[in-house]
Amino acid sequence: MKFLTEERKITQNDLAENNGKNGKPAYIAHNGKVYDVSDSVFWLDGDHMGAHEAGKDLTSEIELAPHREEVLQRMKFVGVLV
Repeated sequence: MKFLTEERKITQNDLAENNGKNGKPAYIAHNGKVYDVSDSVFWLDGDHMGAHEAGKDLTSEIELAPHREEVLQRMKFVGVLV
């Protein structure tokens, strides 16, 4: 039997706090989902190649990116943005 678990709720403040600076994880949000991008070589210290910063909702930016949202499937899902 499969049990449903409650998804972790991440507030805007939690998201902003986890910006990849000072040893903190680097979280980004997209379409209401929050991902941990800390282990990505493209997100060093919460900075994505000088173009984007972690700790933010990047939905509109990702819509314009050449790679689209499929790249997020490789990242760790941590919760939903509330």
